Amino acid sequence: MTELLPNFVHGAWVTGTGAGTPLVDPVTGAELVRVSSAGLDLPRAFAFAREQGGAALRAMTFGQRAERLAAIAKLLQSHREAYGAIALADSGTTAADTAVDVDGGIYTLGQYARWGAKLGDAKALLDGGATPMSKDGVFQSQHLLVPTRGVALFINAFNFPSWGLWEKAAPALLAGVPVIVKPATATAWLTQRMVADVVASGLLPEGALSVICGSSAGLLDQLQPFDVLSFTGSAQTAELIRSHPAVVRHSVRVNIEADSLNSALLMPGASDEAQALFVREVVREMTVKSGQKCTAIRRALVPQDRYESIGAAIAAKLAGITTGDPRDASVRMGALVSREQFDAVQAGIVELATQARVLFDGRRQPLVGADPAVSACLAPTLLACDDPDGSDLVHRVEVFGPVATLMPYRDLAHAQALIARGEGSLVCSLYGDTDGEHASALAACATELAACHGRVHIVSPSVATTQTGHGNVMPQSLHGGPGRAGGGEELGGLRALGFYLRRAAVQADGAVIQSLGALPLTV
Repeated sequence: MTELLPNFVHGAWVTGTGAGTPLVDPVTGAELVRVSSAGLDLPRAFAFAREQGGAALRAMTFGQRAERLAAIAKLLQSHREAYGAIALADSGTTAADTAVDVDGGIYTLGQYARWGAKLGDAKALLDGGATPMSKDGVFQSQHLLVPTRGVALFINAFNFPSWGLWEKAAPALLAGVPVIVKPATATAWLTQRMVADVVASGLLPEGALSVICGSSAGLLDQLQPFDVLSFTGSAQTAELIRSHPAVVRHSVRVNIEADSLNSALLMPGASDEAQALFVREVVREMTVKSGQKCTAIRRALVPQDRYESIGAAIAAKLAGITTGDPRDASVRMGALVSREQFDAVQAGIVELATQARVLFDGRRQPLVGADPAVSACLAPTLLACDDPDGSDLVHRVEVFGPVATLMPYRDLAHAQALIARGEGSLVCSLYGDTDGEHASALAACATELAACHGRVHIVSPSVATTQTGHGNVMPQSLHGGPGRAGGGEELGGLRALGFYLRRAAVQADGAVIQSLGALPLTV
């Protein structure tokens, strides 16, 4: 039997009981390692994190915690080659896709280290200015932000074992809140290895960072009133989390990032150059991480008179994507995370095809260096929905893989109405031009769509080489979305600290307010 990866809890490495769950190479099917959380003393683990890790982090200033984040980023960079090998074996990702995950996590840590350094010696932050509450102005009210006295529990998704950890942990640790992370089982190896490297370095105090691999059973039972919970995954699981007795009873603060039917919209009258950017981005979002991104483009909307030609252009580019074993240098798209995910994507394509035509069928494309009977490799599939008004599946069913649906619209109002049928998404991207009245049209469209998205990403020829990409989540901008996207908010610069800080109003003589020693929270 392969190695059973230990968990790090209450300051010690503890191996779970039982045979554990195997993690397998999604290309070859070979067993890699096993994970188990059975038998762990969860009450002790949570208490240790709250009492030991929390107290030690709160004793530090924001600036000191920022220094630790910067050091962690350097440490992780020094082990990058090992992380790439794990990602290749356990996630089946190409080198480029591994960089999105690993480098993205390291970059996010570095950004929060730089932002946190500006907060210096403060241990608390001011929310706004003081407000007089008496006629003479002496009695005042000041809103203060302080670290919550609980633990931050992260239950993460399989697609980003590195970035998914650090985009949450960076603001949590900077805020002074200890972290317990439960990575998705299928790709837990990379998360566990990164935590192991940080623990071995001694850069964080005991109890500040813990990792539990395997089943999540019993984790939510440990939550108490000052704890916070951040979840990334399906809407069905999110519903269970929100209704969990411990969450309800203790009013636990919860952040959810759920599945999302993100859109890309080619504006009316867009230039050929803007159209080419649209086509390129749709193809990129279908193939990066094999389409396994919560921000990936699922619905692509184009003017009716360009519907057929753009469909042909996207299909032509997809035909040039080589799919298979990422160990082969010619492969541009690797595997889905597991055979189970492979089957789910196949079933999703069949379901969508009841209301859409298949323009490019990845199921019929050859694989490079991968056995189709064993591997989880699947080439991209493009569908076309001729009647998006009369179809419901394309606005309701997300296929979490290299799949997108093209659809036509009559005018901009029609396109916006179709996008809104997604009932809330993480991101929508617009493609158009910025000369003359086009800039105003893009601005007006973005404003209209902002209510149902966490982010509106606008691409024009003027930013073709500098825009960060529809699906790339940058720490400077908000990540989250309303409705079916979960209603959560992450990142957005120092705004992310708000989830881990408690706001309280201090009412006192102005002299006391001035003595709080806190700095303003500038976003």
